[in-house]
Amino acid sequence: MTSNSPTVKRRKLSQTLRQLRKEAGFSVTEAGRRLEWDASKVSRMERNEWRLPSVHDIRLLLDLYGITDEDRREAMITLARESRQRGWWEKYQDVFRSSLPDFEAGASSIRTWEIVLVPGLLQTEGYVRALWRAARILDETLIDRHVQARLLRQEILFRENPPTLLALIDEAALRKSIGGAEVMREQISHLIEMAARPNITIQVVPDSAGAHPALEGSFVTLDFPNDPSLVYTVTATESLWLEQPLEYQRYTIILDYVMGLALSPDESVRHMAKLVEHLKG
Repeated sequence: MTSNSPTVKRRKLSQTLRQLRKEAGFSVTEAGRRLEWDASKVSRMERNEWRLPSVHDIRLLLDLYGITDEDRREAMITLARESRQRGWWEKYQDVFRSSLPDFEAGASSIRTWEIVLVPGLLQTEGYVRALWRAARILDETLIDRHVQARLLRQEILFRENPPTLLALIDEAALRKSIGGAEVMREQISHLIEMAARPNITIQVVPDSAGAHPALEGSFVTLDFPNDPSLVYTVTATESLWLEQPLEYQRYTIILDYVMGLALSPDESVRHMAKLVEHLKG
């Protein structure tokens, strides 16, 4: 599957340029000096610290690295052009804290662990509104904008060739009353409906699971068809992207461990149905 995510394509472009430079035997400093660029420019390009890659700069680098094969050059130029495109999420830079929606759009598999909230890809409109009102946002127009952005982000789950989604949700997130009983009843019913989709698996980690390695916070792992996997996590002040294989391996081990503590998908649906009945009462 080819990714439609400009962010994923920019990441691929950066990785390929770094590989070509090493194959050509240049250091970052030497490559920049040969092209009379600022000393840090090549380094920034290889770290994917650019907004819109320059096709002209890519051609200069390909010339420097001795890439003469026309098919290979054209593939790189095409990648550079496509990575300059803007996704729908670019219109919501005031809403999203990071490029997570862009990476989600390019992922083939998403696995998320949530300890206090329902995962964003599975939240209902009422739940989202309640969250932002709780954040003391009083401007209904701004809340509408957050809701619209969240619902647009969820559309990847319904597209042709959607990513697979595994959502591990702590029972505490389902018991926490966000917006009141009616909102939570609708939210949990929505989770049950989404769990019936072939690309979505939802498992509840019950209170009885006790302490485990994932209690420190929520995180997401993303796998891509032709690119290295990523881990995404957030703190109170920043979003963190972890790219090193050992980091990804550690979070995968934690996910697998928590999955072993979780109710099975069928048991999770039955458990959520009981919570809905309780909320009706």
